[in-house]
Amino acid sequence: MGWIKSLSPLVDLVFPPRCPLCGTALAQHGGLCIDCWQGLAIPAEPWCSLCQRPLPDRSAEQAADAALALSEAAKGRWICPPCMAEPPRHQSVAAATLYNDVSRQLVLSFKHGRRIGLADLMVRLIVARMPALEGEWLIVPVPLHRWRLWRRGFNQSALLAQGLARALGQPLLVDGLQRMRATPPLGHLGRKRRAALLQGTIRANPAHAARLKDAKVLLVDDVLTSGATTDACLIALRKVGLGKARLACFARVIDNTHAIATPSQSLTRKE
Repeated sequence: MGWIKSLSPLVDLVFPPRCPLCGTALAQHGGLCIDCWQGLAIPAEPWCSLCQRPLPDRSAEQAADAALALSEAAKGRWICPPCMAEPPRHQSVAAATLYNDVSRQLVLSFKHGRRIGLADLMVRLIVARMPALEGEWLIVPVPLHRWRLWRRGFNQSALLAQGLARALGQPLLVDGLQRMRATPPLGHLGRKRRAALLQGTIRANPAHAARLKDAKVLLVDDVLTSGATTDACLIALRKVGLGKARLACFARVIDNTHAIATPSQSLTRKE
């Protein structure tokens, strides 16, 4: 890789480094200008330990009082009302940013503008939010239907998964999931409608069923919106005996749910 670095001055001369969002001149490729960096919304504690939804500051005060009633193992784990009402199928979410105008522009440039070089930047930001992974975790991207893959030319989630596997030193299973039926764009739909359209559209690849059984999976997507797509993926993985699952994404869409922290004791999900 040394020869690649040696060519950097020439590359910078021919293609001067610029911010991919606003075009401001940069010292080197692969980053954002100061103004665009400041425009990113980086998740900060306190947040829900299951979905990473930010919690109001007053929740931290409530947590300090209620923590005395918790066991040592449960201290500091706080669950938002949506996760209490419907416990998620995953253990945690690692989101690089919260979805806002800046992160949206990055995602659109990456996915629809075909600026796949942004993947390295997005992966670095995700890795910065990732907790330590103990043992082996299979890195599995959210799949695209083959028609959409042919039209776009790449699966943006697979590019992020590839970068994460390399950065984390974990195995990549790029075709661990398959999208069996095309769906219309889901961006404008609510969670229930998304879930209905996605029902039965995603399955675990039969060729990898044995490898996925009892496996720990890091499921990767570019944007986590309502969670309907990742839920469909996790349901498919559970059918072949998934062990544990975590989610990793570049941007996390936050709804308007009034989140008040609740101490976590035991959560069970009705299947």
